Amino acid sequence: MSTTNMAGSNNYWEDLRKQARQLENELDLKLVSFSKLCTSYTSSSPDQRMRDSRSDSLGSSHDNSLVAMTTELDQLLANLTAVNDKMAECTSTPGVSSHNAGLMHTLQRHRDILQDYTHEFHKIKSNFYSLREREDLLGSVHRDIESYKSSSGVNNRRTELFLKEHEHLRNSDSHIDNAISIAMATKENITFQRGMLKSIQTRVTTLASILLSLISLLFFFSRLDFLFFFLC
Repeated sequence: MSTTNMAGSNNYWEDLRKQARQLENELDLKLVSFSKLCTSYTSSSPDQRMRDSRSDSLGSSHDNSLVAMTTELDQLLANLTAVNDKMAECTSTPGVSSHNAGLMHTLQRHRDILQDYTHEFHKIKSNFYSLREREDLLGSVHRDIESYKSSSGVNNRRTELFLKEHEHLRNSDSHIDNAISIAMATKENITFQRGMLKSIQTRVTTLASILLSLISLLFFFSRLDFLFFFLC
């Protein structure tokens, strides 16, 4: 390869590196902003999100910002991927084999950065949508409860009585469970003690039998001694 072509390849490679670094810097800033935007939504209270949902301007503005930033991040990642692909093609250009090791190292570093940013973007987006889905569900339940409570004063009173009765039943169930646990533990303890007493009784009976046998033998031998003495 001529010196002119080699210089042109070097300039092209440096241009690609500059593009990659610029895109990486933009991605870093956008990911921070995207994370803050998602956090500002998930950290707000359900009542605040309910009020925002009633205002089309506020709700649509927040959603539009999320959609716009998501689209922009997707485009930046796609552009950085394209630049990395061009850098990979540049490393396979004939005549750059003497610098191939250094070029491959640089390319791999940019690929790792791209992979990290892609992973971080998908993680933030996935966590946000999961949290928003859960919060939307909780908000829907909360709105249904508030609507039910505000529908009628009588219904509110009945709801309170029902909740109190439900809580009382839960407490009663808890006391019953505790009493059953204590009764079962007492039963197991009594069974164990009964087994111990039965074992002790068996041993005492065995010892008594042995003692009686010894007494009988002693009495028998004493009779033999008396007969022997009498015969002598």
